[in-house]
Amino acid sequence: KTYRWNNWKIKNWYFKLFKEVAMLIGIPKEIKPQENRIGLTPESVKVLTSNGHKILVENNGGYEAGFDNNQYIKAGAKIVDKAEDIFNDSEIIVKVKEPLSNEVKMLKENQIVFTYLHLAAAKELTEGLVKSRSVCIAYETVTDNNGRLPLLAPMSAVAGRMSIQAGAHSLEKNQKGRGLLLGGAPGVEPATVIILGGGVVGENAALIATGMKSKVYVVDKSLERLEQLKKIFGDTIIPKQSEKTDLKKLISECDLLIGGVLIPGAEAPKLVTKDMLKLMKRGSVIVDVAIDQGGCVETSKPTTHANPTYIVDDVVHYCVANMPGGVPRTSTIALNKATLPFLSKLVDKGYEKALREDKNFLAGLNVFKGQITHKAVAEVFGQKYVSPNQALANS
Repeated sequence: KTYRWNNWKIKNWYFKLFKEVAMLIGIPKEIKPQENRIGLTPESVKVLTSNGHKILVENNGGYEAGFDNNQYIKAGAKIVDKAEDIFNDSEIIVKVKEPLSNEVKMLKENQIVFTYLHLAAAKELTEGLVKSRSVCIAYETVTDNNGRLPLLAPMSAVAGRMSIQAGAHSLEKNQKGRGLLLGGAPGVEPATVIILGGGVVGENAALIATGMKSKVYVVDKSLERLEQLKKIFGDTIIPKQSEKTDLKKLISECDLLIGGVLIPGAEAPKLVTKDMLKLMKRGSVIVDVAIDQGGCVETSKPTTHANPTYIVDDVVHYCVANMPGGVPRTSTIALNKATLPFLSKLVDKGYEKALREDKNFLAGLNVFKGQITHKAVAEVFGQKYVSPNQALANS
């Protein structure tokens, strides 16, 4: 009887404990050009608020992804008019894309940022995050027990599928392309697609390219991975091990080149040089999905959905840095399915306990209170590297 729920002492103790573990989570509207995804869906918000956490969502932040304010309110969130108030009041900021300069200026010491960062290709952003002394966890470097990247994978899958879509469109003559249909036509040979990298991007690009009846080459350094892809796709792809492949010859034959190479957390290797572009056919197309990490083509530079392409040496370059932002509803839902379990651990346990208990989650810690805690990022900028474990131990 002493411990019945209506005992006011038990109630007060419970709510005091609950308040201590609850966290205030801020979801600002994305401000990168043509970026219409949002950090949390209403469904994810409902999961978090049911566990006692408070959510601030910027006004109409999810509108372009198909989520309106009323859906967030019903899920337990509070709608806030200004991004400044979200950054000022929240303990953790959950986004999709990296903070832009105006957002970096609003970050506070000890505030947690959970989003895609891609710091190896962003020196100014890295410096800004270090200066903010915030706690920055990057989706793209969180790992699993097999060394895969579970929070990057859903967007890589979307980008891989979109890369063929975008490439097919860019091959049209009114887009300055060769005027080819990827799958050819009765009596007409299909276009040749070269996919650099057989990871998540490459596999999903191959899925769409083979479905469109293109001639598809997949180039990867791992023979084991190529064998896996061969089992998946059979004779619809031509696997090529990079060390045994004359890339220059292959490039000279291709109509559409997909750049899907990734080194986790590091700058993408430049596999296609400017000189190699001269070997490509006039009007052929490059879609550099690796552009978030600097691109794997020497002539690549970030573009937007509004102006996605440019031409170098008669080769069309499509280098949109946030490709999945073009399909924001699909992308937001897919991303949340991957990120919500990690975010839940982060807010339920606090970042120190959540990261210490999970080495794979700890791999996502890129910047911690003024220190660079991802080795590849520190190396690319010639800065001091502090291991995540050491950084947490010293905090």
